Amino acid sequence: MNIALIGYGKMGKTLERMGKERGHAFPLIIDLDNAADLNERKVKTIDVAIEFTQPEAAPANIKRCIDLGVPVVCGTTGWNDQVEEVEIYCLEKKGSMFHASNYSIGVNILFAMNQKLAALMNAFPQYRASMREIHHTAKKDAPSGTAISLAEQIIVENQHINKWKLGKEADEGILPIEAYRQER
Repeated sequence: MNIALIGYGKMGKTLERMGKERGHAFPLIIDLDNAADLNERKVKTIDVAIEFTQPEAAPANIKRCIDLGVPVVCGTTGWNDQVEEVEIYCLEKKGSMFHASNYSIGVNILFAMNQKLAALMNAFPQYRASMREIHHTAKKDAPSGTAISLAEQIIVENQHINKWKLGKEADEGILPIEAYRQER
């Protein structure tokens, strides 16, 4: 498979290494200094683009791939406020996009358990939920997309919580998320 990498940071380099080990090719790698290379001529042989950049860049990158007829897998987090707009754009253009805040099987099992626990806890308003996440110092977003996904699941399932907030303290109805970044 010919894969375009959009974003060549830590995750992009890991995806390239793992993909090559599995026999995939990466004829197009887009980073900050060559964004213009994401064009019709350069994507002719591309089967799929994998987008792992920054929240402010992801929506435009995905739309560009859709406009070029390239299916895109996006792992960038922190742009939740624009996801619906990009999904609508994708549908209107008959494009293909797959976005998740975390692709780990274990984390997706956690997502399923989180939904069930949040629904169960709805019957016990005397208990207050809170969240603490710890990531490596290279993690740029805080809270992480995974933490936000977990928080949004809790909000859907628990009528006593209606929003999340970064920090330790929270008022009634607010789920506090503490986000720590530390050396391994």
